[in-house]
Amino acid sequence: MFSKPSILTRITVAKLIGLLLGVIGFFAAPAFGIDDMRLRIGILFWYLTVGAFIGMAGVFTWHPMLKLKMPWWFMGPWIGVWMNFILIMMTWEIFAPLMADGRFWGFTSPWWCVVEGAIVGLLISGLATLFGGEGPDTVRVIERA
Repeated sequence: MFSKPSILTRITVAKLIGLLLGVIGFFAAPAFGIDDMRLRIGILFWYLTVGAFIGMAGVFTWHPMLKLKMPWWFMGPWIGVWMNFILIMMTWEIFAPLMADGRFWGFTSPWWCVVEGAIVGLLISGLATLFGGEGPDTVRVIERA
Protein backbone atom coordinates (compact mmCIF):
# COMPACT_ATOMS: atom_id res chain seq x y z
CA MET A 1 0.00 0.00 0.00
CA PHE A 2 2.79 2.44 0.87
CA SER A 3 5.28 1.07 -1.64
CA LYS A 4 7.10 3.15 -4.24
CA PRO A 5 5.79 4.26 -6.67
CA SER A 6 2.43 4.78 -5.01
CA ILE A 7 -0.11 7.56 -5.35
CA LEU A 8 -1.28 6.89 -1.80
CA THR A 9 2.23 7.38 -0.42
CA ARG A 10 2.75 10.45 -2.57
CA ILE A 11 -0.47 12.15 -1.47
CA THR A 12 0.04 11.15 2.17
CA VAL A 13 3.55 12.60 2.27
CA ALA A 14 2.48 15.78 0.44
CA LYS A 15 -0.49 16.32 2.75
CA LEU A 16 1.57 15.67 5.88
CA ILE A 17 4.19 18.21 4.78
CA GLY A 18 1.42 20.67 3.91
CA LEU A 19 -0.14 20.06 7.32
CA LEU A 20 3.21 20.59 9.04
CA LEU A 21 3.74 23.88 7.19
CA GLY A 22 0.16 24.90 7.98
CA VAL A 23 0.66 24.18 11.70
CA ILE A 24 3.87 26.22 11.65
CA GLY A 25 1.98 29.06 9.97
CA PHE A 26 -0.90 28.75 12.44
CA PHE A 27 1.37 29.12 15.47
CA ALA A 28 3.73 31.67 13.88
CA ALA A 29 0.96 33.98 12.66
CA PRO A 30 0.56 35.92 15.95
CA ALA A 31 4.26 36.84 15.81
CA PHE A 32 3.52 38.64 12.55
CA GLY A 33 0.47 40.48 13.85
CA ILE A 34 -2.20 38.05 12.66
CA ASP A 35 -4.67 37.70 15.53
CA ASP A 36 -7.73 36.67 13.52
CA MET A 37 -8.41 33.02 14.34
CA ARG A 38 -10.28 32.48 11.05
CA LEU A 39 -7.23 33.60 9.09
CA ARG A 40 -4.94 31.39 11.15
CA ILE A 41 -7.18 28.36 10.57
CA GLY A 42 -7.33 29.33 6.90
CA ILE A 43 -3.52 29.28 6.72
CA LEU A 44 -3.51 25.82 8.29
CA PHE A 45 -5.96 24.37 5.78
CA TRP A 46 -4.49 26.32 2.85
CA TYR A 47 -1.15 24.53 3.01
CA LEU A 48 -2.84 21.19 3.61
CA THR A 49 -4.77 21.79 0.37
CA VAL A 50 -1.64 22.87 -1.51
CA GLY A 51 0.01 19.63 -0.40
CA ALA A 52 -2.96 17.58 -1.57
CA PHE A 53 -2.96 19.23 -5.00
CA ILE A 54 0.77 18.73 -5.44
CA GLY A 55 0.49 15.11 -4.32
CA MET A 56 -2.25 14.37 -6.84
CA ALA A 57 -0.58 16.30 -9.66
CA GLY A 58 2.49 14.08 -9.46
CA VAL A 59 0.70 11.55 -11.65
CA PHE A 60 0.97 13.87 -14.64
CA THR A 61 4.48 14.17 -16.03
CA TRP A 62 3.58 15.13 -19.62
CA HIS A 63 1.37 17.88 -21.02
CA PRO A 64 -0.19 16.49 -24.20
CA MET A 65 -1.25 19.79 -25.78
CA LEU A 66 1.93 21.74 -25.08
CA LYS A 67 4.08 18.63 -25.53
CA LEU A 68 6.08 19.52 -22.44
CA LYS A 69 7.59 17.36 -19.74
CA MET A 70 6.39 18.33 -16.29
CA PRO A 71 8.85 16.88 -13.76
CA TRP A 72 8.37 17.30 -10.01
CA TRP A 73 10.68 20.33 -9.86
CA PHE A 74 8.39 22.15 -12.32
CA MET A 75 4.95 20.95 -11.23
CA GLY A 76 5.32 21.57 -7.46
CA PRO A 77 6.53 25.17 -7.68
CA TRP A 78 4.00 25.91 -10.41
CA ILE A 79 1.11 24.74 -8.23
CA GLY A 80 2.54 26.59 -5.22
CA VAL A 81 2.87 29.81 -7.22
CA TRP A 82 -0.61 29.50 -8.69
CA MET A 83 -2.30 28.71 -5.37
CA ASN A 84 -0.56 31.54 -3.52
CA PHE A 85 -1.28 33.92 -6.40
CA ILE A 86 -4.97 33.10 -5.99
CA LEU A 87 -4.64 33.52 -2.22
CA ILE A 88 -3.15 37.00 -2.56
CA MET A 89 -5.70 38.03 -5.18
CA MET A 90 -8.54 37.04 -2.83
CA THR A 91 -7.06 38.42 0.41
CA TRP A 92 -5.14 41.50 -0.72
CA GLU A 93 -7.03 43.73 1.74
CA ILE A 94 -5.85 41.54 4.62
CA PHE A 95 -2.23 40.88 3.64
CA ALA A 96 -1.27 44.31 2.24
CA PRO A 97 -1.61 46.19 5.57
CA LEU A 98 -0.03 43.30 7.50
CA MET A 99 3.04 43.22 5.29
CA ALA A 100 3.36 46.99 4.86
CA ASP A 101 5.03 47.42 8.23
CA GLY A 102 7.87 45.03 7.30
CA ARG A 103 7.33 42.41 10.03
CA PHE A 104 7.68 39.62 7.47
CA TRP A 105 11.51 39.66 7.46
CA GLY A 106 11.48 43.04 5.73
CA PHE A 107 9.26 42.00 2.82
CA THR A 108 6.61 44.66 2.36
CA SER A 109 4.65 43.39 -0.64
CA PRO A 110 2.10 40.57 -0.51
CA TRP A 111 3.47 39.36 -3.84
CA TRP A 112 6.37 37.81 -1.92
CA CYS A 113 3.85 35.18 -0.84
CA VAL A 114 3.81 34.01 -4.45
CA VAL A 115 7.57 33.40 -4.30
CA GLU A 116 7.05 31.63 -1.00
CA GLY A 117 4.51 29.40 -2.77
CA ALA A 118 7.19 28.32 -5.24
CA ILE A 119 9.55 27.39 -2.40
CA VAL A 120 6.84 25.51 -0.51
CA GLY A 121 5.77 23.75 -3.72
CA LEU A 122 9.33 22.68 -4.47
CA LEU A 123 9.74 21.30 -0.95
CA ILE A 124 6.44 19.41 -0.96
CA SER A 125 6.89 18.05 -4.47
CA GLY A 126 10.48 16.99 -3.86
CA LEU A 127 9.69 15.03 -0.71
CA ALA A 128 6.50 13.53 -2.17
CA THR A 129 8.47 12.33 -5.19
CA LEU A 130 11.29 11.01 -3.02
CA PHE A 131 8.96 8.87 -0.93
CA GLY A 132 6.08 8.16 -3.34
CA GLY A 133 7.50 8.41 -6.84
CA GLU A 134 5.91 10.22 -9.76
CA GLY A 135 4.24 9.58 -13.08
CA PRO A 136 1.61 7.13 -14.28
CA ASP A 137 3.28 4.24 -12.47
CA THR A 138 2.00 5.63 -9.18
CA VAL A 139 -1.56 4.69 -10.13
CA ARG A 140 -0.96 1.18 -11.37
CA VAL A 141 -3.87 -1.19 -10.97
CA ILE A 142 -3.63 -3.39 -7.91
CA GLU A 143 -4.40 -6.96 -8.88
CA ARG A 144 -6.53 -8.89 -6.46
CA ALA A 145 -5.67 -12.48 -5.67
